[in-house]
Amino acid sequence: MAQQPSEAETPQRPGDAGSSRTQSVITSVTREIGRVIVGQDELIERLLVALLTGQHALIEGAPGLAKTLTVSTLARTLKLSFSRIQFTPDLLPADITGTLVFQQSDGQFRLRRGPLFANVILADEINRAPAKVQSALLEAMQERQVTIGGTSHALPEPFFVLATQNPIEHEGTYPLPEAQLDRFMLKILVGYPDRESERSIIRRALEQEDVEVEPAASQRDLEALTLETRRIEVNERIREYIVRLLEATREPARYQLEDLEPLIEFGASPRSGAMLAQAVRSLACIRGRGYALPEDVKELAPDVLRHRLVLTYEAEARGVSPDQIVERLLAGVGIP
Repeated sequence: MAQQPSEAETPQRPGDAGSSRTQSVITSVTREIGRVIVGQDELIERLLVALLTGQHALIEGAPGLAKTLTVSTLARTLKLSFSRIQFTPDLLPADITGTLVFQQSDGQFRLRRGPLFANVILADEINRAPAKVQSALLEAMQERQVTIGGTSHALPEPFFVLATQNPIEHEGTYPLPEAQLDRFMLKILVGYPDRESERSIIRRALEQEDVEVEPAASQRDLEALTLETRRIEVNERIREYIVRLLEATREPARYQLEDLEPLIEFGASPRSGAMLAQAVRSLACIRGRGYALPEDVKELAPDVLRHRLVLTYEAEARGVSPDQIVERLLAGVGIP
C-alpha cells in the first residue's frame, strides 16, 4: 500500500487564504446541489473534477437516476448558462450549431445561434445522433467553435459538454466515434442510490417538496477554482505511475499481464495520460489537498480509461468489460 508523503516530502498547499476560499466555494456548491439531488455524491464530485479542468464528461446510467437534473442543477448553482439538447436520429447539424437566416428587410443573412452557444451543454442521449451531428459536436468539443456557412464562430467560455447515454436501449442508437469518446475526460457510470437515499427520494416525492436552487458560486469563482487546481502538485512519482498504467494497456506482457494481450485491441491514447493527470489534480483540490496521491490515480483510472480501451472480439465473447481490464491493470502495475 502506498505510504502518505512525509511532512518533508509533502508539497506545500497553496496559500491559506486561497485554499480556504476554494474549500468554502466547493462546500457551498456541493451542499446546494445536495439539496436537490439525493444519493449521487460521487456523480457530483466527478462532474466537478471535469469542470475544474475545463473538460467534458460522459454520463452513463439507467433511466430515472437524476442524470439530467444533476447537470441542470450544477449549471444553476454555478450561474452558468445552460442548454439541453435532446439528441434524436433525425437531428441535423444546424439544429445544434445554428444557421444563417435571410432578412428580407435589408437583404442580409443574420446568424441565428443554436443551443451550443451556452456554457453548459447537456447532450441528452448523445448516442442517438447520426454521424454528421456527432461531427459538428466534435468540432465544438475540440475547438470550442462551430462552423456556420463557412465561417467559424467562437463558443462562450467556459464551455462544457456533459453528455448522457442509456446503456439499456440500443435500437436507434449510433456508437460514438473513438475520436469523440477520447474527447471526454471521464465516462461516469451512475448506479442506484443506497437504501437511505431511496427513502429520502420517496419522502420528497410524497411530500412534493419543491426545492429552489440558489447560486452558490459565480463564473469568477469557477475561474479562481480552475487557477487553484493548476497549482496542485503532481510529483514525478505520480506521473511515472500514470505512464506505467498507459504502457500496460498497450504492452501488458511488459508488466507480467500476458493474459490481457488477447483482450485489448488498442490501448489508451496519449491523451489519456494527460487527462488522468489533470483529473487527479482536480480531485486533490476538491478534497482539500495541495498534492495528488497514488490513491487518486487508482480511484479515477476507471473513469478515465474505460471508454478509451478498445477490446477484442475475444473479450466481448468472454464477457470481459473495460472495468475488469482496468481493475487487472491497477492490480498488476505497481506504484513507483
